[in-house]
Amino acid sequence: MIRARITWATALAAVTLIGASPIVAQARPQPPGAASAAAGDGANALPPGWRIAATGEGDALEWRAPRRIPPGDARVEFHTGDGLVGVPEPDEDGRTFRLSLERARLTDLTGVQVWAGGRRLDRAPGASNGPDASAPRAPELPPRLPAGAVDPGKPGPFATVTGEYALDSVRLPGFPAPVEMRGVVVAPKGATGKRPLALFLHGRHATCYVPGGTEEDVTIDWPCAAGAQPIPSHRGYLKDQKLLASQGYVTVSISANGINGQDAEAEDAGAQARSSLVRKHLARWADWSARPSSAPEAVRKAPRADLSRVLLVGHSRGGEGVDRAALDSLYPPPAAQDGQPGRARWTIRGTVLIGPTIFGQNPVPDVPSLTILPGCDGDVSDLQGQVYVDGTRGVSRGKALHSAVYMTGANHNFFNSEWTPGEAEAPANDDFWDEPEDRDPVCSPGSATRLTAQQQHRAGATYIAAAARLFVAGDDRVRELVDGTGRRAPSADPARVLTHAVGAGRGAGFLPDGPMKVTGGRLCAAVDPNPRAACLSEEVAGGSPHFARWWPEREQGRRAVALKWSAAGAPVRIRPAKAVSLKGAKSLALRVVVPPNSSGTRLDVSVTDAAGKRVTLGTVRADGLPGSERTSSYWAQERRVPLTAAGRAGVDLSRIATLELTPRSRAGQAWLMDAHAWRPGTPAVRAAALPRVDIGRLTVEEGDSGVRTYEVPVRVSGQGSGSVRMYVTDPATGATTHRLVTVRPGDAGTKVTVKVEGNERYAWDVSNFVLAKAVRGTVVGSYAGGVTVQNDDPRPEVAVTPVAGEVTEGQPLRWRVSLSAPADVDLGSPLLVVPAGGRPELSTRDVDQDWLKDMYGELPDGEVPLSELEYFSLWAPVPAGELSAELAVPTVRDQVAEPAEHVVLQPTDLEGEPHGPVVTGTVRDAS
Repeated sequence: MIRARITWATALAAVTLIGASPIVAQARPQPPGAASAAAGDGANALPPGWRIAATGEGDALEWRAPRRIPPGDARVEFHTGDGLVGVPEPDEDGRTFRLSLERARLTDLTGVQVWAGGRRLDRAPGASNGPDASAPRAPELPPRLPAGAVDPGKPGPFATVTGEYALDSVRLPGFPAPVEMRGVVVAPKGATGKRPLALFLHGRHATCYVPGGTEEDVTIDWPCAAGAQPIPSHRGYLKDQKLLASQGYVTVSISANGINGQDAEAEDAGAQARSSLVRKHLARWADWSARPSSAPEAVRKAPRADLSRVLLVGHSRGGEGVDRAALDSLYPPPAAQDGQPGRARWTIRGTVLIGPTIFGQNPVPDVPSLTILPGCDGDVSDLQGQVYVDGTRGVSRGKALHSAVYMTGANHNFFNSEWTPGEAEAPANDDFWDEPEDRDPVCSPGSATRLTAQQQHRAGATYIAAAARLFVAGDDRVRELVDGTGRRAPSADPARVLTHAVGAGRGAGFLPDGPMKVTGGRLCAAVDPNPRAACLSEEVAGGSPHFARWWPEREQGRRAVALKWSAAGAPVRIRPAKAVSLKGAKSLALRVVVPPNSSGTRLDVSVTDAAGKRVTLGTVRADGLPGSERTSSYWAQERRVPLTAAGRAGVDLSRIATLELTPRSRAGQAWLMDAHAWRPGTPAVRAAALPRVDIGRLTVEEGDSGVRTYEVPVRVSGQGSGSVRMYVTDPATGATTHRLVTVRPGDAGTKVTVKVEGNERYAWDVSNFVLAKAVRGTVVGSYAGGVTVQNDDPRPEVAVTPVAGEVTEGQPLRWRVSLSAPADVDLGSPLLVVPAGGRPELSTRDVDQDWLKDMYGELPDGEVPLSELEYFSLWAPVPAGELSAELAVPTVRDQVAEPAEHVVLQPTDLEGEPHGPVVTGTVRDAS
């Protein structure tokens, strides 16, 4: 058995995780739902579609989807109400997902659910989070905005040339198979001098297909099997590349199939590997720029690339990859985890992140970014990429512009033509899940608010070009298209695009994440299981990108101000701990969320200075975005009020003590994300020298006796000092504790230690998780780690013998499941129901129906032999510390004269293969 005691330790004290005494964690709790297979024991049964299965690596929690789930960028996760249970691995069939019970984190799995990117996958068609009365049958599009001063979506003066290169594959840490080094280059013809470089990285998609085959032949293997070919996802941005190349940019889109096919085991879902791959390509481009004759032909045909002006564009997990590449270029990662060590010979001026993941929730603060949030994203459907904006506030200098671009009617896949049906070489699909019997009013194909693939791709290309023109070329006229000013790029028409931003010309502000007092409203938590504390209840139809959940079930330091009123006129007052200076600003910029499909929300905005002088600055109005229970449409819109009234009233703008919001509409709700002093302009960005934090994972053996203490590896490099919030998850209960710590190079500010008590009884491996999130003056690279304690004791043998192997119908068949030695965890073996060799078989009508539903998850139509039920097996674990348990199959008595019927059970080993003799039960007719 493994027992793990986990503590915080500082120079002054040791603090246990929970309560006043150290906790003792079993290596792994029993698998709930498998307590017994006896009749009537349905209280602890797993939900339909779930079972405990034996695998080559031990017992696993398994969920089988009713249909194939295509490989995507959102991570499939098992959750309960207590938080994340774990990240399962997909089977080759695309329907089966297994989580090793050695990696599961909670004791009670009876309410287990499957989620991916904020979307629940195991919900029955037509079911929803809650009532969707807010969604009208014909949702209204946001109004068309005035055109901006410039249109970055117009092609430039250059013709373009296209080519590809393929270099030797490379090895990346933690990935057993080599990863390809391929790129498609699109460059301007006839352009003189060095030209800025734009590099594209696609997201996690299927890797291999069979030409002429079907979607069932599509896999996410690497390397591809014989007869299959790699899916050319890197060729899916040719339209975007050609637009940029016509404007004078050298562009390259690189392939990452080798990472996609191997990242299921990576703790960071492949973010570090993608960063290494991006920087390996940039290193080659730096070599080629210095020595053009050494470059591949496709690169020699292009102008020389200017590596001091680089734009990175990433789609989905590629977005997280290029953000990590920008961070790693400024703050080098530990050499042991990096596939591209060495000094960066390039400067990244900005990033474009398209429907990105952000599993780490630690965006690089001092590199400008533009994040495209697709309103109909069916993959990363929680639009967690919003954290690339929200998560940068207060972390560093705040001069880098971080823009969110909400694109109504866009899905996840159609930004890449190789993921678009009718354009892709391999089978492709629309990622927005659409049920013919339950069409979505906002996002189902053909809806008035839904974009076509061509419209969406054109709009995406336009905003990529806008980022290039603003971040790389420095054209401040483009800023109004992306920073919440409320201007559109006509080339993106007919897409309705809304934007907001933080950073750049914004100064001091009212941030709910910091200390403040609120009267008339409430400070709410972005992620909290308590509906009274949470900003948005889980019962509400739809979701909010601002409140996308992270690993902990309750997260600290992410808040908003919630307003709710039933009549106009009741003010909500927000008073920060320190007065805020708005001096020198032109306006106060507020980011306000209103419910989807609502209209006419109006709020008066007033401020009061430290001397008590008050003035109303103006009124803001917001209409809700088109939304449904399947969209994340609770998204903040930027509204600005000028500060001229404050000057006329003699209010001291250098010492604003209170912000006041007074509803003027009859009834409604709103959430204030923040309010900042705003002035126009895009200031130059200089990255601050910050310390970098990386959490590692230590793997140890339990041992046969004694207690050993291990420390979770935490590395702090770089310069200066700052603060991070660290979370520690208890492996037995799933409960998470947190601590705000100050870090500096060589000093993590705290220690997390694990005490391991060994013995000679079998148990499962146990892992604890330590997470880190930057708060102020730091960056975080590897955000998750901990200590994994491996069991080193042999697994007891399992035997099955009859207790009542021959009965009369109406009586239960019974067997005893025995272990050769006691274990410290519930242990057993799945018993597969196999054909009876031509003899009459026990059928679904011959057993208790409640028992069958508990065991199988549903009642099949008609009468079917038990051996013909797909994936049907029985499970009777022996409780921890005991040597045997009983398995029962309850039969029912009918009025039909029939011969003896049989059920045959085959015990299986860890590989799922037959192990030991079959056991047979016989049921004789009672008539």
